[in-house]
Amino acid sequence: MAGKAPAQDPAQDSPEVSAPKHAAAGLPALFHTTKIANAQMGATRAVRTLLKLNQPDGFDCPGCAWPEPDHTHTAEFCENGAKAVAEEATLRTVGPEFFAEHPVADLAGRSGYWLGQQGRLTTPMLLDEGATHYTPIGWEDALALVADELKALDSPDGAAFYTSGRTSNEAAFTFQLLARQFGTNNLPDCSNMCHESSGSALTETIGIGKGSVHLKDLYQADLIIVAGQNPGTNHPRMLSALERAKRAGAKVVSVNPLPEAGLERFKNPQNARGLVGNGTKLTDLFLQIRLGGDLALFRALNLLLLEAEEKAPGTVLDHAFIEEHCHGFEAWAEDARSTDWDQVLAATGLPERQIRELAELTLASEKVIVCWAMGLTQHKHSVPTIREVVNYLLLRGNIGRPGAGVCPVRGHSNVQGDRTMGIFERPSTAFLDSLGKEFGFEPPREHGLDVVDTIRGMRDGKVRVFFAMGGNFVSATPDTEVTEDAMRSCRLTVHVSTKLNRSHVVTGARALILPTLGRTDRDVRETGPQQVTVEDSMGMVHASRGALKPPAADLLSETAIICRLARLTLGPQNPVPWEEFAADYGTVRERIARVIPGFEDFNEKIEHPGGFALPHAPRDRRAFPTATGKANFTVNALTAPEVPEGRLLLQTLRSHDQYNTTIYGLDDRYRGIKDGRRVVLLHPEDAAEHGLAEGALVDLVSEWADGVERRAPHFRVVLYPTVRGCAAAYYPETNVLVPLDSTADTSNTPTSKSVVIRFAEDSGPEAVRG
Repeated sequence: MAGKAPAQDPAQDSPEVSAPKHAAAGLPALFHTTKIANAQMGATRAVRTLLKLNQPDGFDCPGCAWPEPDHTHTAEFCENGAKAVAEEATLRTVGPEFFAEHPVADLAGRSGYWLGQQGRLTTPMLLDEGATHYTPIGWEDALALVADELKALDSPDGAAFYTSGRTSNEAAFTFQLLARQFGTNNLPDCSNMCHESSGSALTETIGIGKGSVHLKDLYQADLIIVAGQNPGTNHPRMLSALERAKRAGAKVVSVNPLPEAGLERFKNPQNARGLVGNGTKLTDLFLQIRLGGDLALFRALNLLLLEAEEKAPGTVLDHAFIEEHCHGFEAWAEDARSTDWDQVLAATGLPERQIRELAELTLASEKVIVCWAMGLTQHKHSVPTIREVVNYLLLRGNIGRPGAGVCPVRGHSNVQGDRTMGIFERPSTAFLDSLGKEFGFEPPREHGLDVVDTIRGMRDGKVRVFFAMGGNFVSATPDTEVTEDAMRSCRLTVHVSTKLNRSHVVTGARALILPTLGRTDRDVRETGPQQVTVEDSMGMVHASRGALKPPAADLLSETAIICRLARLTLGPQNPVPWEEFAADYGTVRERIARVIPGFEDFNEKIEHPGGFALPHAPRDRRAFPTATGKANFTVNALTAPEVPEGRLLLQTLRSHDQYNTTIYGLDDRYRGIKDGRRVVLLHPEDAAEHGLAEGALVDLVSEWADGVERRAPHFRVVLYPTVRGCAAAYYPETNVLVPLDSTADTSNTPTSKSVVIRFAEDSGPEAVRG
């Protein structure tokens, strides 16, 4: 029997603290997986469901976008994947009686953890203007209300259509088609907050904003650098790939301000050695870098490679590759030679010997892969940082051959697929031309609003209708108070969701919650059972088929919701066959195949176990579709965050018991924190310098150029072996500290990994909002 949702909202500021762990997974992971799966789903349902997870005939994990291996294990999932499935496949439900019992003001005071634990949404709910409670509304009335609000706008740009990374390819394609048929490119998505910097840098340098490696490349690499990423919590199945790479002889280098258990040692729960043995030591060299120091690190590495080439001409750099496939080498090399070691050491906080050791590992390695995540993408200088990573790989020809390349590790399971499907506020001319030709209309050409600009648009009264296809926009975005005020200024806010979250209680004048099928649910339409598709972090597309009975008989899929809304909004004369799309997703895939290169014979390809690979010109044939027609070396000024005296640099991060804004529990097992989230991790010497003892309660106050005080109240100090001068705390609790206008150059991504903070007197638990 599955457990009940918590009746009371548990305290989150009084954790038990123990020493951090030095290994990930093993028996504890197995125990916690079983515990949470049974609590949410019940034992029998849990087994039946998990055995379908990430299998060729099953459903894709609703968690991260790590790819499946060619030969899947019977238990092809990780602890956090099991948690994600348990949350979605829970037996708990939230119906009209729940909303009758809880006014919105009550729900607004609850934590995100409590809201999410209540269960699956089952009924469309309306919060009318001036009302205190959500009340039930029928599907037709709900969708008609949205359509009427959209049609009443002065301009199509008065609406914003937000997308979460869990949206399927079919839903994403129809969603962007609806938005563009309506007349706007306002298609913000979660990529704007995460890997937009990767896409910007890679598009400029190699011509495509995606990684250039497949899973098999990791197994062939000589050197794998994992920078600004914690796979033990965020992409646990990556540890299995690193283990396999290690056993094949690869060296692994970790670059991170925090020591991460998963990168130290991995106890693979899929074999006896991992369950009862010592597991596999993964990291050969750990560079505990200062936040934002990665650009300086890669500049220094590149200088050392240049110097090694000058000492032994013709033996270090891949001159043939540079000559044939690259542009801008000489200008880049001239600038690289001016790299100042004092600046490098100050920016990185690393001893010079460690940087030189990594350079020696590079020189000893023929095939190199660099993996990264938000530790590199959420700084003001993130795009130059990633461009410098590309410079590092280009020098020795490490793009476009087996075992080498760029590997941005994406978060949500289809966040990359959404972008491929056209969820982008700045679509290419080629995509719009193809879309317009296929559907016989002229798509809008003016660039739309990304996440940050959407918040500004709502704040300034320009965006009046906000429609979210999944996600938890309020909790995922920066500058929480500004964002919440912006949402409240809308005429209508709409959220298509499987479960409750804070975005449902921070609303416009009117608000709708539209419940939907999840990845685990069986989806049967007029033409029979349906399947959807997703694209993983490495450009593989495969099918996903839910198997569970939905929590309510009349739940609609995301695709069906979009298509029914499109018909009501665009009218009966609109030539797009929305009814066909809603009845048979194969008809959507037929249109995708005609619009987007690489999807030819889409319906046939997904019947192959494991799916198919999308084309990637740099990887497949060393062709670089950039402005110069070649891979571009770029000049990137050495820069790093500046921190005033007496201040620290804060990074926001996840606990082990969460995925993005979804909180599964209140523990962070690998970091030694139990039953608490409002904690700030400080180096003992930094704590002493600020007069803070272990367990002290403080407010965190961010400082930025606008002089506005942004405060996160009531955080408990936890002494932790982070790098000096840098602190860490969980989001979404600390998103309030990230200024809306503090964004990465070019990509406009919020700078959530480089927030200057000071400490202030504790405001007390009463200052903490839901």
